[in-house]
Amino acid sequence: HIRKILAYSSIAHLGWMIVVISYNPPLAALSLSLYLIMTTTVFLSLMINNTTTLNTLPLAATSTPALRIILPLTFLSLAGIPPLTGFLLKWFILSELVKQDLHFFAFFIGMSSLISLFYYLRLAYIVTLPSPGTTTGTLPWRLPRPKQSLLLPLCFVLSTALLPIAPALQALTLL
Repeated sequence: HIRKILAYSSIAHLGWMIVVISYNPPLAALSLSLYLIMTTTVFLSLMINNTTTLNTLPLAATSTPALRIILPLTFLSLAGIPPLTGFLLKWFILSELVKQDLHFFAFFIGMSSLISLFYYLRLAYIVTLPSPGTTTGTLPWRLPRPKQSLLLPLCFVLSTALLPIAPALQALTLL
């Protein structure tokens, strides 16, 4: 189930926030807010097609083609891949730990994020795989329109494209 994977993800991200909260509380608050935006993007994307299991994930991406772009990029952002917003959070937290001379601790949590990277890459791979072939006789002529949500595009942009305003966000954590 996807919920179990995302629950483990929440625990891992909470660990990053707990590590930094005693050194820089505004950075922990920024991490929490951006993490909530990223998970909101994932949950809204999954709610559009009532997707709850890994088996139905490729089928959901077939019925709503935008999910083939939104979900993998959001999963990679949650994993902390560099050009995305999730990397920004980990970068700020690691730099704060290095400023506090906690080099070993920064190395340890940086390496522990590789576990999360593994399952996020797996989820992104599942979404981008083509769905299993269906016979043309069983396909409906017109596919039902997916539920529309104005919050999903906004959350998607925020969860993937905040890296250019990183200096402004870092200035907020210094206040």
